[in-house]
Amino acid sequence: MNVIRKADKADLNAIIQVYRAAKAYMIASGNPTQWEEGYPDCVLERDIERENLYVLCGEDGAIHAAFVFILGEEPDYAVIEDGSWTSNAPYGTIHRLGSDGTVKGVFRQCLDFCKGISPYIRADTHRDNTTMQHLFEKHGFARRGIIHIYDGSPRIAYEFFA
Repeated sequence: MNVIRKADKADLNAIIQVYRAAKAYMIASGNPTQWEEGYPDCVLERDIERENLYVLCGEDGAIHAAFVFILGEEPDYAVIEDGSWTSNAPYGTIHRLGSDGTVKGVFRQCLDFCKGISPYIRADTHRDNTTMQHLFEKHGFARRGIIHIYDGSPRIAYEFFA
């Protein structure tokens, strides 16, 4: 059985390998620009210190996926274009979900874990990340509009209610 737990600094090398595999998949599937060079590696230690970075460990104990889940306001979501959020209730945000591709059902496991913490979840993805768009929609997320991240680039915004 797979286990999701908070990441710690001892996990950094394994997490970096997960994100390298995820980036390679993104490039191969037509999404080469969502994560620039050095990202998300440059924010991993901060995410661990803030206790927002989680890892999915397989039955073998190895780390096969990583993601950030943050409770509270996401500043990038304050302004949404071409749509709106349906609620102002407290929410959690999923960011930077990446997998090494060796474990099936990573998104479902991540979502189930996050639903156990917050029934209202927001997320976003790049317009070229058709895999994430498909997963969001397959698992009950609704497109809500366009948000802009810290560098001004647009992302498709989604929300989910458990």
